[in-house]
Amino acid sequence: MIEHTIDSDGLELFVVEAGPASGEPVVLVHGWPDSHRLWRHQIPVLADAGYRVFAPDQRGFGRSERPVEVSDYHAFNAMADLSNLLDVFGVDAAHVVGHDWGAPPCWLLATFAPDRVDTLTAISVGHPTAFRNAGMPQRQRSFYMLLFQFVDVAERWLSDNDWANVRELVGPTAEWDNWMEYLTEPGALTASLNWYRCNLRPETLVEEPVELPNVTKPVMGIIGADDWALTREQMRDSADHVDAEFRFEVIDSAAHWVPTDTPDELNRLLLDWFSSHP
Repeated sequence: MIEHTIDSDGLELFVVEAGPASGEPVVLVHGWPDSHRLWRHQIPVLADAGYRVFAPDQRGFGRSERPVEVSDYHAFNAMADLSNLLDVFGVDAAHVVGHDWGAPPCWLLATFAPDRVDTLTAISVGHPTAFRNAGMPQRQRSFYMLLFQFVDVAERWLSDNDWANVRELVGPTAEWDNWMEYLTEPGALTASLNWYRCNLRPETLVEEPVELPNVTKPVMGIIGADDWALTREQMRDSADHVDAEFRFEVIDSAAHWVPTDTPDELNRLLLDWFSSHP
């Protein structure tokens, strides 16, 4: 893999690249509290299959810059980061894949800049409107998002007693060492929580929602059957917001972190999806 640091409107983003320069571009976008390492099982497989793969550390995560203002973490800014990434590497359009907080910027890119997207694969998090309208079952699963709004309180709750509450919240995971390398750096935990504080403020539950145009590019929605944070309904109902092919996949043996829970199954789905939409 080749490591890059690129400029996105004055913000430094860390990006890894793999695969042939002539390959169809693929952008893999991680969520909370990950980095590009979430995709360590996908990057070599896709590169070996001939795809040109890019995996950024999103703003506030990993080795990318951590802006101080909460407003800097708006999903539209993250969408702009993806567009700027494509510009830097001279890519017109790509297959974009987003997991968790990586999914909303990908949904927005497919909505407002469809010419930059060949296909969208959303993992765990469905269309923003479908997520908002998913009802009480989804709100119950999203209880932690309210806790994350409380500055300093959330930081202490998450990190006290050797991060015991995080361990209980997410359960066993292969990602622990990767998370701790970055989350324990000064300001890193707050930066990661600012994604919630900017985009999921409690008052948005009673405000009039922003009406988004429907996506016009092919979309594959994937969710783990045992995902504790997201309901499968909010992914399934994303089809109502897509004016193109929508493929819905539930992976029985996966929980929330699909890329590492079931890497072989995800790789199979991605390769099949990309090859059917060259």
